[in-house]
Amino acid sequence: MSAFPQPLIGIAAPLDTGELRNNVDTDAIIPSREMRSTGRDGLADGLFAPWRYSDANARIEDPDFVLNQAKYRETKILLSGANFGCGSSREHAVWALAEYGIQAIIAESFAPIFYGNCIRNFILPIALDRAAAESMAGRDIEIDLAAQTLTCRGDTHRFEIDTEAKQMLAEGLDAIDLTLTQKGAIKDWTASDQTARPWVYLEHTS
Repeated sequence: MSAFPQPLIGIAAPLDTGELRNNVDTDAIIPSREMRSTGRDGLADGLFAPWRYSDANARIEDPDFVLNQAKYRETKILLSGANFGCGSSREHAVWALAEYGIQAIIAESFAPIFYGNCIRNFILPIALDRAAAESMAGRDIEIDLAAQTLTCRGDTHRFEIDTEAKQMLAEGLDAIDLTLTQKGAIKDWTASDQTARPWVYLEHTS
């Protein structure tokens, strides 16, 4: 897997003009009717379909929606309000965002399951004070994962992230890869346990 860019620099696309939108649920991110396969591919076209298209079936774009505006079409960074990713636990929402090219989401808060899905799919979810997030709308920002900072117009804000989540993003590790970084410790523990409880490792024959 690819590691998170260091740093990530791009324009911050607000999902609403003015006050950031709260409670963006997974059915708005990727409606169930847009999930036409069980795989991860082919979902980007349906991303935010209820808002992105005036006619979703005909794929007629709504020119007022942020991702249809020229300055935001190639955006890698989304801005939103509180409780982003609420609703169902569908991982397709994160798959659609990742396939579209979103690499970071800045919001006042996140639904917990959605937050975890972001980490597992190498999107950085950043919880940030609402006023600070709103000040970044439409601005170029720099995200430094190693330093855990965002910089916009000379102002730097620090964000929190769990140590394991940070390592997964920084090194491009999935959950299995992360476990295998402890391969030596696992091997040592198994050898010790075989000595302490040899009966557990006996082969059984029927």
